[in-house]
Amino acid sequence: MEKSLLPGPKDIVMATPPSSFQQEPLTPPRSSLKPNQVGHVILYGVPIVSLVIDNQERLCLAQISNTLLKNFSYNEIHNRRVALGITCVQCTPVQLEILRRAGAMPISSRRCGMITKREAERLCKSFLGENSPPKLPDNFAFDVTHECAWGSRGSFIPARYNSSRAKCIKCSYCNMYFSPNKFIFHSHRTPEAKYTQPDAANFNSWRRHLKLTDKTSPEDLLFAWEDVKAMFNGGSRKRALPSSNCSPPTILKVPSPIHGSLEESAAYRNVNIPSRHFN
Repeated sequence: MEKSLLPGPKDIVMATPPSSFQQEPLTPPRSSLKPNQVGHVILYGVPIVSLVIDNQERLCLAQISNTLLKNFSYNEIHNRRVALGITCVQCTPVQLEILRRAGAMPISSRRCGMITKREAERLCKSFLGENSPPKLPDNFAFDVTHECAWGSRGSFIPARYNSSRAKCIKCSYCNMYFSPNKFIFHSHRTPEAKYTQPDAANFNSWRRHLKLTDKTSPEDLLFAWEDVKAMFNGGSRKRALPSSNCSPPTILKVPSPIHGSLEESAAYRNVNIPSRHFN
């Protein structure tokens, strides 16, 4: 009887999405998480402080920016985060004090953005990892929609997405093919459509506007969609990970402010700059 209860090999494979990371968290399971509970998560071999906010484990983006992504500038990290659709949750003064005591933030810090573990993995992978396409069935296509102008619906074909300008989306109304950044400016006026004023065009804006039609898609499908959107995002420049065995570069001096404000970055690196606020 006991032998029949053991999961088979197929159950183990299906339980882990192909796009997930094989990393061991140092925090308890979600069922035992408590508000403002402090933990640590290992990202690329570096321990990052985590904090439970709204029953969800979130990581300190400032610490990630100043450890794993310390060789990238504030603008690079900010633009990549926005392009990937990652939204920071600002912690409360009490939570900020907890992060200070945990060593994730400097004493003089005024605020800190928190992102989920999955979002942190996506952000770091876009800079440090190889953004290879996820493993999907043959002839697979994502059913996607956008609401720019009159909106439209189409099939995003990952097999055709081999460059940032690849015509990989087939419109469901006219059967024409478009690249992602062109498709969000292609719309059809249907009886139920409502006009939405498009925002400023840029090469990454499609990642914010193009969404899966089914809002209740399973988690593994959402992860695959996120991995596809991370491809061809901001070039393929990679830099070495921090290592205790290697001395830091002496020629390259790239400012890497803490995510949130330039004042926090100055405090973290003991640099004095005038007090100014940036959005």
